[in-house]
Amino acid sequence: MIEQNKLIEGNIFKALIGLALPIMGTSFVQMAYNMTDMIWIGRVGSKAVAAVGTAGFFTWLAMAFIMIPKIAAEIGVAQSVGKKDNQSIIYYIRHTLQLNVFFALLYGFILILLKKQVIGFFNLQDKAVIEMAQSYLTIVSAGMLFYFINPVLTGILNGYGESRTPFLINGIGLITNMILDPVLIMGIGPFPVMGVKGAALATVIAQVVVTTIFLLNIRRKIPVFSQINFFRVPDWNHIRGITKLGLPVALQSGLFTVIAMVIARIIAQWGPVPVAVQKVGSQIEAISWMTANGFSTALGAFVGQNYGAKKWNRIYKGYFTAMGIMCAIGIAATGFLILGAESIFSIFIPEQEAIAYGIQYLKILGISQLFMCIEITTAGAFNGLSKTVPPSIVGITFNALRIPTALILSSPNLLGLNGIWWSISISSIFKGIVLVTWFGIFLKRQSFRLKETNIGQGVGNNLMN
Repeated sequence: MIEQNKLIEGNIFKALIGLALPIMGTSFVQMAYNMTDMIWIGRVGSKAVAAVGTAGFFTWLAMAFIMIPKIAAEIGVAQSVGKKDNQSIIYYIRHTLQLNVFFALLYGFILILLKKQVIGFFNLQDKAVIEMAQSYLTIVSAGMLFYFINPVLTGILNGYGESRTPFLINGIGLITNMILDPVLIMGIGPFPVMGVKGAALATVIAQVVVTTIFLLNIRRKIPVFSQINFFRVPDWNHIRGITKLGLPVALQSGLFTVIAMVIARIIAQWGPVPVAVQKVGSQIEAISWMTANGFSTALGAFVGQNYGAKKWNRIYKGYFTAMGIMCAIGIAATGFLILGAESIFSIFIPEQEAIAYGIQYLKILGISQLFMCIEITTAGAFNGLSKTVPPSIVGITFNALRIPTALILSSPNLLGLNGIWWSISISSIFKGIVLVTWFGIFLKRQSFRLKETNIGQGVGNNLMN
C-alpha cells in the first residue's frame, strides 16, 4: 500500500521546502564531486584542468541518455503515487531501470572504443592535454553503469516523495570522493601520484559506493520495489511511453552539451587557460544552477502528485510559492558572483592569468542568474504535468543561438573572449522570460477551462433538481 503523502495535503510551503532541501542538497553533492576534482586537479596545473574539463563534456553528454529514464521515473512515480496506483509504480521503476542499464553499457562501450576521435573533436593542439583527457575518459567510461544508475534511483525516490534518502546516500559518496581525491591525485602514503587518472578512479569508486548503498536501502523506502522482476522481458509499449515522456528533456540536455562543446572549441582559439577557466567558472556558477535544478525536481514531484490527485489549486499555489523562493535565490546568486568573483575563482586556480579571465566570466554570467533560476524552476512545473516539450523548445532554441552570437560577439572588433560569455548570459535571460510567459499563458487557459467545467457542472446539477 502507498503511504499517505504530505505533498497532496497540508501546508504547501512546508511541503515544498521539506522535499526541495534534500534534493538541493543532493544537487550540491553532485556538483561538489566535480568541484572537489577541480580543486585538487587545479593544483596539478591548468593543463590537467583543461584535460578533465574536456573529457568531462562526455559525462555531461551522458545526462542526455540518463534524462530519458530519470524524468520518466520522477514524473511516472509521482503521478502514480498521487493516483495510489501501486502497479503503475512497479512498471515505471522496472522499465526505467532496464532502459537505463542498456544506455549505460552502450554509451560506455562507445566512448572507450572511440576515445581518440571524441577527444580529437576539440582540436586541443597540446599532446599532454590530449593524453590526459583520453586517460580520464577511459576510466570514467569503464564505470559508466554506476554513473547512470544513481540519478535514476534518486529520481524514483524523489517521485515517491522521499528525497532525504538520496541526499544522505549521495553525501556518503561525496565524502568517499573527497577522501580519495587527494590520495589518488597527489599520491599520499603508499599510493603513487596518478593525477587525472586518480581523479577519474576516485569518482568511479565513489559512484560504486553510492549504488551499493542505494540498493541496500531502496526496498525499505519503497516496499513494492521487492516485487519487481528486473530480468523480465520489457513491455515495449511501456518503453515507448517512457521514451516519449523523457525524450524532449533528453534532447535538450544532449543538444545543450553539444552546443557547449562547440562553444568550447571556439574558446580553444584563445589557448588552454580560457578552456580551464570556462570549466571551473561553470562549476562555480553551478551553485545557483544546481539549486534551481534541485527545486525544479521538487516542484516536478509536487506538481506530479497533485496532478495525479487532480488538485489544481495546489498546483497553482505551489508554482508561485516556488517562484518566490527562486527569485530570492537568483538575486542572491547575482550578488555572490559579481561581488565575490576574484576571491571565489582564486580558490580553484591560483594562476594570475586564469584569475583575470575568471573574474570576467563570473561577473558576466552573474547578470543572468535570476532568469536562469526562474526558467529551470518553471521547467519543473511543466515536467510535473507531463508537458516536457515547451521547456525543451525554449531551451534548444536559445541555446542554439549561443553559437552564432558567440562567433559574432567574440570577433576582435567587438568583445573578444568576453563576447562568448555574453552570448551565454544573454540567452539565459531570454530563456527565463519566454518560458515563464509560456507557463503563465498555460495557467490562464487552464483556469478558464476549469471555470467552464465548474459552471457546466453547476447548470447540470440545477437541471437535475
